[in-house]
Amino acid sequence: MCANYRGITLLSLPGKVYSKMLERRVRLIVEPRIEEEQCGFRPGRGTTDQLFTLSRIKEGAWEYAHPVYMCFVDLEKAYDQVRREKLWEVLREYGVRGSLLGAIQSLYAQSESCVRVLGSKSKAFPVGVGLRLGCALSPILFVVFMDRISRRSRGEESLQFGGLRISSLLFASVCDLQLSLERFAVECEAVGMRISTSKSEAMVLSRKPMDCLLQVGMCPYPQVKEFKYLGVLFTSEGKMECEFGRRIGAAGAVFHSLYRTVVTKRELSRKAKLSIYRSIFVPTLTYGYEGWVMTERTKEWLASLLGVG
Repeated sequence: MCANYRGITLLSLPGKVYSKMLERRVRLIVEPRIEEEQCGFRPGRGTTDQLFTLSRIKEGAWEYAHPVYMCFVDLEKAYDQVRREKLWEVLREYGVRGSLLGAIQSLYAQSESCVRVLGSKSKAFPVGVGLRLGCALSPILFVVFMDRISRRSRGEESLQFGGLRISSLLFASVCDLQLSLERFAVECEAVGMRISTSKSEAMVLSRKPMDCLLQVGMCPYPQVKEFKYLGVLFTSEGKMECEFGRRIGAAGAVFHSLYRTVVTKRELSRKAKLSIYRSIFVPTLTYGYEGWVMTERTKEWLASLLGVG
């Protein structure tokens, strides 16, 4: 289906350099204005920060027997739905103006696309919405665009944790979460974005089963007992055994593959083999380890996999 495909932007080398120059100038202006909770496409931040935050909240909630209501939201065709006139408005609001804004707008002026099927190209047609997928400038533009939506959808509801208030669709009551979700949906629709109800799910982190009935409009969100967030499996019971099993299973598969293709190859030096091992096996095993709670059973699993006593 056509809905499952996304257009990409093919840039020349000078075009890539130019886009990167614009990206650096935009980032210098907008970076101080972006909310702390936004970790995507920002220097010194990444998925580890979000995973660590959620893991610590999970541990605190479990220790004090306090339920936490969560909603994992997915946006439909996020890059493709950005309205450019709204984007220019947001950039001005964040301090990007004058010739810099004009340079960004020029990249999108009279933009056209075509469809290639079996080596044949269609006639070019104008495209007036969406960001250029594959352009170095697009990630920071999208971050700013979504940061403004997040700011405008924020209310008084939030989760208090360690002296900080966390209000990104993670709350202490289902009513607070529903209110925030409704505001978020309204702000998304106001700028042309849509929440994917088929991919968005709700979950309650609690010691006992609890309901989390959420909906946007007439579309209810399914409640799940586990969710893979940024590549790590979280469960409603707060246990990490399933994630440990996934990590160990994936690392074991990588190890067996490396054994056949790398370890037994005599033409490879020991230094090369260790380099491949550290760059492939170790990251597969330890991804998200910053949020692990080590138990005796977990230590035994890791020791067995690594062959240590």
